Amino acid sequence: MRADYLPRNPTARTGQCGFSMLEILITLVVVAIALLGTAGLQVYAMRMGKSGQFRTQAIFLASDIAERMEANKAAAVAGSYVVAAASSPSAAAADCGASPCGGTALAGYDISQWETSVASLLPQARWQITQAVAGNPSTYNIFIQWTDRSADKSSHGETFSYTATRTVSN
Repeated sequence: MRADYLPRNPTARTGQCGFSMLEILITLVVVAIALLGTAGLQVYAMRMGKSGQFRTQAIFLASDIAERMEANKAAAVAGSYVVAAASSPSAAAADCGASPCGGTALAGYDISQWETSVASLLPQARWQITQAVAGNPSTYNIFIQWTDRSADKSSHGETFSYTATRTVSN
């Protein structure tokens, strides 16, 4: 019989005993680190996506109250849409959704509905509507502020704001 066809001696020691196991363990460590990095990247992307959602909500909310002013021009020119700095919604004096209201009552209803939306959609929200220019045309500044969650648990978050200007003429 030829020597290269002889069966190996099972009791003979080879120089590579356990080398494959070491390669597998190193590969598992590298894959685990890569998966942890990917998970961290996903968490960061979700946090940034939520921040973008809050910014978009603030823009939509400012547009909402501006459109309500446009729909009720007489009350807007009269200054009925001015709102002092607040962080909790005010109650409307009349329910203009159930029965028709005059311009001033409709402005109060619009503000109440808008404040409720801001408070429910943005975390730790604050808002203010000022009348920069009174008369006809009238210019309003709409200010919305909210606190986004922070990257670390020790901080209270980062404050963001959005300001819009709307001119209404009767």
